[in-house]
Amino acid sequence: MPTLNFKTFGSGDPIIIMHGLFGMLDNWQTIAKNLSEEYMVYVIDLRDHGKSEHTTDFNYPLLAQDIAEFLEAEWIHKSYIIGHSMGGKTALQLVKDYPELVEKLIVVDIGIKSYKGGHETILEALTSVPIDSVKTRADVDKHLFRYISEPGIRLFLMKNLTRNKEGGYRWKMNLKLLIKHYQEILAGITFDEVVDIPTLFIRGGKSNYIQDEDLDEIFIHFEDMQLITIAAAGHWVHAEQPNELLSAIKSFLAV
Repeated sequence: MPTLNFKTFGSGDPIIIMHGLFGMLDNWQTIAKNLSEEYMVYVIDLRDHGKSEHTTDFNYPLLAQDIAEFLEAEWIHKSYIIGHSMGGKTALQLVKDYPELVEKLIVVDIGIKSYKGGHETILEALTSVPIDSVKTRADVDKHLFRYISEPGIRLFLMKNLTRNKEGGYRWKMNLKLLIKHYQEILAGITFDEVVDIPTLFIRGGKSNYIQDEDLDEIFIHFEDMQLITIAAAGHWVHAEQPNELLSAIKSFLAV
């Protein structure tokens, strides 16, 4: 298992939170701190993201195995699992491969299907940055701006910047590996058996990641499933509508 960076908040029954592609645990700290009033919350940098160890391979079975081994190392025998986007796919793989570890599952704005893409512009923007020679964060922003006009997305991506001790910058995430395994990140999670673990799918009303036509397949594989649509949110539900997201999570976990 690669060494995974994580933070914990609070005490009580455990919750594991997993971020999406190009994200890190910092993206979910506000949500985690709020939930920590009632639970012991672990926010984790998945492999090749944030401050976690860089590896040589990347797919959902490996990501799920990382989490299973992390839970064992932390003496957590069963947990509430929350995953957003790529982290949601990791949570789905965890339920498939290690169902005994999951008390309840919350999947935020991702389906079980394979996706055709959507990050190509971001990948092009990130690779356009001469990361070995840029002198300032403003220089990085100028390169990203040529591809990405939305300041919020550039700010999100630039959270991955970190300074080298000898000067200059590098990406926290393992960008080359993520590009190499991009098709595995887009892959669907196939279920051979029906999942009976209580599951909540939360989608953003302005997002196209879980469409109405995707729901029949999800309902087939999850017999104890709920769906909540947060109308005013896009894909980054936790950033755009945190209060509504928290309300949905707390209501689901409290039952």
